[in-house]
Amino acid sequence: MDLSYTPEEEEFRARLREWLARTLPALPPRPSPADWPGRRAYDLGWQRRLYDAGYADVHWGASPTIRLIFLEETERAGAPYVGANFVGLLHAGPTIAAEGTDAQRDRWLPPILRGEEVWCQGFSEPDAGSDLAALRTRARRDGDDYVVTGAKIWTSHAEVADWCELLVRTDPAAPRHRGITWLAMPMDAPGITVRPLRTLAGSAEFAEVFLDEVRVPVGNRVGAENDGWRVTMVTLSFERGTAFAGEVVACRRVLAELAVEARRYGRWDDPALRRRLGRLNAEFRALWRLTQWNVSAAEASGGVPGVGGSVFKLRYSQARQELYDAAADVLGPDCLDLDRPWTLDRLSSLSYTIAAGTSQIQHSIIAERILGLPKGR
Repeated sequence: MDLSYTPEEEEFRARLREWLARTLPALPPRPSPADWPGRRAYDLGWQRRLYDAGYADVHWGASPTIRLIFLEETERAGAPYVGANFVGLLHAGPTIAAEGTDAQRDRWLPPILRGEEVWCQGFSEPDAGSDLAALRTRARRDGDDYVVTGAKIWTSHAEVADWCELLVRTDPAAPRHRGITWLAMPMDAPGITVRPLRTLAGSAEFAEVFLDEVRVPVGNRVGAENDGWRVTMVTLSFERGTAFAGEVVACRRVLAELAVEARRYGRWDDPALRRRLGRLNAEFRALWRLTQWNVSAAEASGGVPGVGGSVFKLRYSQARQELYDAAADVLGPDCLDLDRPWTLDRLSSLSYTIAAGTSQIQHSIIAERILGLPKGR
């Protein structure tokens, strides 16, 4: 498989680098992590700048390779992360682009690209744990609406969202992986209660969402009724396939900075630490190559990442935790200072083996869909 870039792709990279060099110095200061209305406004403002410059649609309007170059260069330049736009740009938007009708694409994709609307993800439930197929939120058909009742948890950015990509059970009698439907729910609909969840790091980018007879138009269904599991696999393939690509670049940058800090803290003479950092360097280089391979495979199969994303997600989650554990060893007691670089990153890294499908789920996907092993009983 050819992992090199074409002249056209390298021209895109050069043009993007030049635009970032001109644009980033003029950005306003980033708001406090606790200021979610401010963060929403900041993130939407950044997305609008991308839109005006012609870079907004790389997440689904361009080839997977162009998307990868965009993520690589923006991360290297220290550009703002997608932030509150995460679900819209990296989950819901690509899913609607792949599975939605023309009318749905016309309604939802332009506001995401222009930085006008924020989406949240309503997948996980309190009683389902890592078993997404065990969801219980019900949606009964009532004329031109679904009437939805249930609860969601770990709903990303719910407190500032305009829309929710929502999984509901529309046929309770169907087998678990059937009878599920993917809906786009307006977050201002009557019957929705949002309760923010504060993380170990003190932020509240997640929330519980309670749904009490919420009416969602049938026209907001993406895919066929009871075909939501298949549509969800498209969503998760984007989440595991390319959504973390920029973070690999960030981890490689942190690793280089950590080597500098190790010298400053007098730890560089420790051969065990040097071996540890060397192994992590090899790990992240391999992960970047795996990302390129996954993107090339997606390009060959129509743009939707495949199950190779689970291989990446599984190993990246662990490597990220190992990186920030190494940072804590270098910093010593300073690693408990929340104002120090990497401290909050270390706390957030603990969630990576759970978020976007637990490591146990990724092991099962790899075993069954890549290795062809039988399902467990």
